[in-house]
Amino acid sequence: MGTRPRLHPLLLTALLIAVPLGAVRAAPPDHAIPMTHKGASTYYVRGTIAGYGSVEFLVDTGSGYTTISEHTLAILRRSGDATFVRTLTGMLADGTRRVVPVYRIRSITLGRGCVLRDIDAAVFSHRVRPILGLSALEKAAPFLFSTSPPRLVVSNCATS
Repeated sequence: MGTRPRLHPLLLTALLIAVPLGAVRAAPPDHAIPMTHKGASTYYVRGTIAGYGSVEFLVDTGSGYTTISEHTLAILRRSGDATFVRTLTGMLADGTRRVVPVYRIRSITLGRGCVLRDIDAAVFSHRVRPILGLSALEKAAPFLFSTSPPRLVVSNCATS
């Protein structure tokens, strides 16, 4: 049998320290955003839409888009915080199809400091409650929707 080359003890120590540290990637910090349960399995988070103000979003992981009303859009367009992207034909929860415009909102802040930028939002003609859908949640992914305690934990937020 041949002899195996021996590593100098300091080199071996350096390798043992460097490999584990280099292999670990820093995880983005999580932001826990309290939710309010309002019955009928609905949960809400407080937030702010840039150019509009404070809102209470219905959190809907089954909705492909964040939604706002035409009233909200009018204010956002005046402030320059929304730009037209496209129209889409969508299926609503009741099975009806509707053609709606989609606008890109400059930013939405969830809780006290989770900023999400360039969120596509579907606009509905009547005064709908704002919905926080996947077009925003995917920007914050990975995310955790917890009912006990009620909170939305998101990972990818800008902080200002």
